[in-house]
Amino acid sequence: MEPQKIVSRDEWLSARKALLAEEKALTRERDRVATLRRDLPWVKVETDYVFETPAGKRRLIELFGPRSQLIVQHFMLTPGSDHICPGCSLGADHVDAARQHFEQADLSFVAISRATLPEIEAVKRRMGWRFDWVSSYGTSFNYDFGVSFTPEQVASGNAGYNYGTSPFALEDLHGMSVFARNDEGDIFHTYSTYARGTETVVGAFNYLDMVPKGRNENGIMSWVKLHDEYENAGNVISCCTAE
Repeated sequence: MEPQKIVSRDEWLSARKALLAEEKALTRERDRVATLRRDLPWVKVETDYVFETPAGKRRLIELFGPRSQLIVQHFMLTPGSDHICPGCSLGADHVDAARQHFEQADLSFVAISRATLPEIEAVKRRMGWRFDWVSSYGTSFNYDFGVSFTPEQVASGNAGYNYGTSPFALEDLHGMSVFARNDEGDIFHTYSTYARGTETVVGAFNYLDMVPKGRNENGIMSWVKLHDEYENAGNVISCCTAE
């Protein structure tokens, strides 16, 4: 890899300080937007959604466990399809490490897909994930929260994905939704994000954004695969453990 430009240490430090000012401004803007996100009004969830889980049928409120907040990963997994979304999988690979921390801050996690429970369980076993993953098969949940679409919507060329800002349309797409509950058992929808809005939880991108090659893409996420499909998958040796 060839350097973009070679300068003295003093010139580099001057450029770095200028970038730091931009980074600080971005941090403050991110904090401001996060406040706006938390301050969004809530919508009461009136539908009594019931999901298929390894422990039997469970209502939405039961997916919270002992916590008052629930984040849902809308994982693209279409009933009857053998396609496993690499992008959804990349995000899911980060969850088990993160949830051992955020579960201590009153937040539960569940992945929800329209695929049947046996289809979900097969993927979960293959990938080695431990988080809860349930099936919304036969319910309107995915459609109600903007990640699944009818054949007619797909054929229209703009199914309304990402609040109508994206013409991209498939039977199932990805996103994240946030729910809260009160002591009386009422559930509220507080937030949903789609498309690139889900990137904030993908730590691999944040690492890559710090380095000269960036995300090193030839097309969006061109190098991303299921983690067991990379060359030498499962046999990675770090510089700190190599003999």
